[in-house]
Amino acid sequence: MQPKKNIILGKTKFFLFYFFLFFFLHTSSYTNQTLFGKFVEIKILDKVNSKNSTLVLKIGEEQKFKNLSIKALKCKNSEFDDNPEITAYLQVKDNNIKNKDKVFTFNGWTFASSPSLNPFDHPIYDIWLKKCFN
Repeated sequence: MQPKKNIILGKTKFFLFYFFLFFFLHTSSYTNQTLFGKFVEIKILDKVNSKNSTLVLKIGEEQKFKNLSIKALKCKNSEFDDNPEITAYLQVKDNNIKNKDKVFTFNGWTFASSPSLNPFDHPIYDIWLKKCFN
């Protein structure tokens, strides 16, 4: 009778192992979906006429705003709810600049809580990251 008992115990361990494996993979994919967004919302200030514009960018697609071409490559919400942080990787080109040595006006990470950490430096426009969402 001993071998039959071991087979049942082995099947139970096998079932529990795959149940926890499935549960772990399912919850980890859920957290990745909520942390990384598919869209970025930015606010653009035109310093000449003091007008604000809101622009929603799809990750990976370039969008034109007046003489700027803006592309968001990544967007991430923080993992912690007590101190939320939104970060995005942006590439901004000024289409009026014909100098081939300077491709991007801005190319890097920007932070919603502290935009001055890696500032977008342009004589006419200011860009702020507002949110990252799906």
